[in-house]
Amino acid sequence: MGKYEEIVDMWRGLSATGVDVLMDNFRVLFAYNSNKIENSETEYHDTREIFENGRAIGFTGNPRTLFEIGNQKLCYEYLKKKLDVREPITVGLVLEVHGILTSGTYDEQRYIERGERPGTFKKHDYVTGKAEVGSQPEDVEKDVAELLKEVYGNEDSTPLLVAAYFHLRFEYIHPFADGNGRVGRTLMNYYLMTHDHPPVIVHDEDKGRYYRTLEKYDAEETIDGMCDFLREQTEKTWTERLWRSEGVGGTSSGAPMSYCVGDMGSVAGTIRRR
Repeated sequence: MGKYEEIVDMWRGLSATGVDVLMDNFRVLFAYNSNKIENSETEYHDTREIFENGRAIGFTGNPRTLFEIGNQKLCYEYLKKKLDVREPITVGLVLEVHGILTSGTYDEQRYIERGERPGTFKKHDYVTGKAEVGSQPEDVEKDVAELLKEVYGNEDSTPLLVAAYFHLRFEYIHPFADGNGRVGRTLMNYYLMTHDHPPVIVHDEDKGRYYRTLEKYDAEETIDGMCDFLREQTEKTWTERLWRSEGVGGTSSGAPMSYCVGDMGSVAGTIRRR
């Protein structure tokens, strides 16, 4: 058994209390890294201060940064209640998560004056990546609903495989004017946790590789790169950071990089550009 498989087994063996203890640190590190990828002003000490005390003393940067961090805390608390009953991801949940994560952060000139709002799908043709991909505004709700149908229609596949496909396709659709990455990473972890899989941090220092996996999907519709990347990030999240800090036992190394081969490959191959 490799490192990744041991992490998954250890996670599945935790009690509810054990999960809560680990998630107390995870939520801070996840919020810091997920926001840092998009906003270089995000700092770890500010993130921890807001999560633990509700404020960041001595902060002199753009107030938007504090809103983004505070929103991450609110979103974690919102989703935690839904995790307890394993509520599936719906179009409505996607909109709720976006509304929470982007509240107070939309730029006035770029978004608000154009009619864009937190918690609503984009009204204009925003695109992303080198290939400038993204669904047309009038197609977004249909495309998100179709994606969720695919995700929950392939639950016999491994959770990491499905989560990788979900994240790639969600970012390809690019359903919002802003906040797509934060929403996509948050919902990816929500899916993983509702399927007895540890959540994963996409680390800011690895964002170059992360962006390349997104671009590879945009160009080739392949999910292998994201699967391997998420597997590595899962190992990094739990063996190098969180379980070490909590004093949980280590794991062995040498896991193969082929865990994500499965049925979603055929599903992804049937998707056509829109």
